[in-house]
Amino acid sequence: MNRFTASLLALLCCTVQAQAAGLVASVDRGRLSSGETVELTLESDDVTQFGKPDLAPLEPFFEVRGTRQVNQLNTLNGDNQATTRWIVTLLPRQNGSVVIPSLQLGDAHSEPLTVQVVEGETQDGAKKLQPVFLEVSLDQTSVYVQAQAILTLRIYHSVSLYDDSSLTPLQIPDARIEQLGESRTYEKVINDLRHGVIEMRYAIYPQHSGELTIPAQVFSATLVDTQPAQDGDAQAPKSGKLMRVGSPAILLDVKAKPATWPADVPWLPARSISLSESWNPPADQAQVGDSLTRSLTLKAEGLASSQLPPLPATEINGLRRYPDQPVLANHNGERGLVGSREEREALVPTRSGAIELPAVEVVWWNTFEDHLEHTSLAAQTLQVANNPSLVVDTPASTPQAMSSADSESLWWWKLSTLLLACTTLLGFGLWWRARWQPAILRAAQTGPSPRTVLDELKRACQANDSHATRQALDAWARQQPETLADMAARFVPLSDALDGLNGALYSETGQYWQGDDLWRAIKAIPIAERVQDPVGDSGLPPLYPK
Repeated sequence: MNRFTASLLALLCCTVQAQAAGLVASVDRGRLSSGETVELTLESDDVTQFGKPDLAPLEPFFEVRGTRQVNQLNTLNGDNQATTRWIVTLLPRQNGSVVIPSLQLGDAHSEPLTVQVVEGETQDGAKKLQPVFLEVSLDQTSVYVQAQAILTLRIYHSVSLYDDSSLTPLQIPDARIEQLGESRTYEKVINDLRHGVIEMRYAIYPQHSGELTIPAQVFSATLVDTQPAQDGDAQAPKSGKLMRVGSPAILLDVKAKPATWPADVPWLPARSISLSESWNPPADQAQVGDSLTRSLTLKAEGLASSQLPPLPATEINGLRRYPDQPVLANHNGERGLVGSREEREALVPTRSGAIELPAVEVVWWNTFEDHLEHTSLAAQTLQVANNPSLVVDTPASTPQAMSSADSESLWWWKLSTLLLACTTLLGFGLWWRARWQPAILRAAQTGPSPRTVLDELKRACQANDSHATRQALDAWARQQPETLADMAARFVPLSDALDGLNGALYSETGQYWQGDDLWRAIKAIPIAERVQDPVGDSGLPPLYPK
């Protein structure tokens, strides 16, 4: 079973690879003059194919001037993809619409292509003799202000050039210049002599009406000397000749805005304009609270994206609008620059039902047909459904329901007010009670009372227990205002009784000790010397001790 599954997967992969593999054909330009070459590119990503495409079908229509192969390995998301390109240089054998037929590589076939070959202009006799010369042309001699004029600059050379060639930068006062892609290189036969051609195209946008002068362009290059060295050393470096050639200045007539153009509308001259929109998710799935992304795209042939005006905002009651930054892009085409402006906005419906979206209109001037035009998107109705996941506020159906809701809300307000009043009164009562309490409470007395200590001392003395008497005597002395030694020093009977107690404690005759003398001495201490509460009733020492 596992082997069958593996075989099935391998067969499926081979089938997918066979379907994905193909032969894609493209040309570097679709319009050229007679005697000029065009480059045909054939691309294949089928790594199982070897060899090269069969170019025999091209022979009736083109002269194959050269073929080169380019192998490339691309890595995308960790996957390696190998592609092979064949670049074929073709010279058309006839003028008009010439079809590049379908070509075959293994089992893959390319789609046929069509190129337009127009009759080339006859070159000036003086230029024919030059090894390097320039050709500058405009697609039109008169344009509207801020409209596009295409300048084409071609450098012809019938000799080899070193890599140090340079061209003065194109700078035109009061005009905006955009280069249309990279420079092209191809070949052209002039008077049976093969010339290499370097072609550059520019889009020029005049900013003021009147006569605009396109200055002369200067090309400098070092010609490769094909003569052998004079000393016969073929390995010696060959000297080159520096050549500078220039083009004539060209005048361009710039027309002002037509008188029929509306005064309160931005000037927008273009060859063609298209306006489109898209929704994500689709507009027919709109619900209350959902976010709908509306994208409006304006494309203009013959204008840069920076020249396109902002589109009207969707300010509609019932829709919250969150606009995004516009996306500007420029694309190069055969007829010049194609600018696009995409404006995205998030629309959130706030109510259900029908919401009317007005028409979006763009007013522009058709420079190809020379008249005013309007391009618009028709008005539409957005049907918004209720969202089950949201609670939508709706009017109360009956006065009784409104009265019930109001009563319930009022009852909660009453209860919260009552709780707040009770807690306020309780806090005030606690504060009032604490206000009349003393700042410092009398410390609670710890340990036995003086009366209890004195009774313990009396019982120990009467029991003639020397050890118990000593413990009771120490406890009693700790409650007196002065130490036991101080009292014995000023009262002789107490001193004698203490000597007898100490002698009994630290001698063998302690068991015969009599405690009557000590008890009588304790009782005989004057009353003033036996103060039991030295700190008084207030818990603080007296301010004026006696």
